[in-house]
Amino acid sequence: MNDKQVTHFKFGPNNIECIVFWTKNPKDFIKYLDKIDGLGYKYYFQFTITPYKNDIEKNIDKQDIIAAFVELSEKIGKEKVIWRYDPIFLNDKYPIDYHIEEFEKIAKSIHTYTEKCIISFVDKYHFLVNDFKNNDITELTAIQIEEFIIKIKEVIKRSAPELIIAACSEKIDLEKYHIQHNKCIDDELISRISGGDGGNYKKDPSQRTECGCVRSRDIGAYNTCLHNCVYCYAKRGKKTDTALFDKNSLLLCDTIDLANDKIKLIDLRDEQGILF
Repeated sequence: MNDKQVTHFKFGPNNIECIVFWTKNPKDFIKYLDKIDGLGYKYYFQFTITPYKNDIEKNIDKQDIIAAFVELSEKIGKEKVIWRYDPIFLNDKYPIDYHIEEFEKIAKSIHTYTEKCIISFVDKYHFLVNDFKNNDITELTAIQIEEFIIKIKEVIKRSAPELIIAACSEKIDLEKYHIQHNKCIDDELISRISGGDGGNYKKDPSQRTECGCVRSRDIGAYNTCLHNCVYCYAKRGKKTDTALFDKNSLLLCDTIDLANDKIKLIDLRDEQGILF
């Protein structure tokens, strides 16, 4: 968020225990996985599939999205491909019943290719007020959340009974519906993938109280995604300027200003023992 602060990470499979990729369509990335495997990195994917159209997720090609999910799962294993159905919001075009119907269609298509589905409900950030207003997006009330959860559990019971449902950073207690608070950066899964003993993991203190993630380091920057989703908090109320992309730069959508930027070198093992 501070564009004068640059963090330089020392990379290499000995420094990085696991990489977590977030994606809405990895079909152009799958071809590079053999190279990543060859370099010795361990990883898994958080893969978002929602039922929104291009009025909301403006630049996402969903034509082959289910096929890409299946291909990725078959290549790396279903435990490494986690389905995200989020964020969930309501308006006249996307009411609860629409969500339930579409959720079941997706679940039927991919439930044998994943072990878990993560849900979360939209948050209205101050810099997204106009986007929400222009698209009639509303946050769910506690009553609506419970209605949604009850219907989702019915879908799981009849269409994907082996699928685990977890909630991401939700304040509402859903344990009575057997829905756990999720760890998107998950120490148990990381240990399973990397072969570690899981003894050195701690909750990430920089995240919200409701977040279960263990300590990690994000790599990236705001306002660099081309999807331009209406609800996205990472665009900070702006639209990505494609003119800023420079494949020869060390930074995404930016360059290093040696005179004014503060560059902090971090050896991840010195800092916390592991990187997730």
